[in-house]
Amino acid sequence: MSIKQNEQGDLRTWIYHLVTEKDFLAQAKNEQYLPAGFKDFGFVHCALEASVVAVANAYYAQVEEKLILLKIDPQKLHSETKYESAVPEAAAGSEHLKTSTMFPHVYGPIDQIAIEGIGILAKENNGYRWPIEFVPLSEYLH
Repeated sequence: MSIKQNEQGDLRTWIYHLVTEKDFLAQAKNEQYLPAGFKDFGFVHCALEASVVAVANAYYAQVEEKLILLKIDPQKLHSETKYESAVPEAAAGSEHLKTSTMFPHVYGPIDQIAIEGIGILAKENNGYRWPIEFVPLSEYLH
């Protein structure tokens, strides 16, 4: 789990959202990001660091597009974040549940101000790999 200490001395846990670059860039000019699946689920699926790669491998194994990872500060979101039990899709299997049984769900859009960085998940023969670096949103968009 990525934890950062802010200026007030509070420990902060990052949450992460996986999305194809194409889908994210389609909304990049907006102040908020809302995935297409929000209408179906009523929340934005997120994960903690320990679960990201397992979730990517479970849900995005067949995706050929570039997969990016939004690094989100939940304290900067206007939408509520709840940690809830996973309800995996049958086709995705359950391997990612070995990393966590609780996942952060954001009940509303992701404010751009809460996106602390964007990383690219490289796809290798045995699955995805954690991003080498995270760049600020403004740098990624230019």
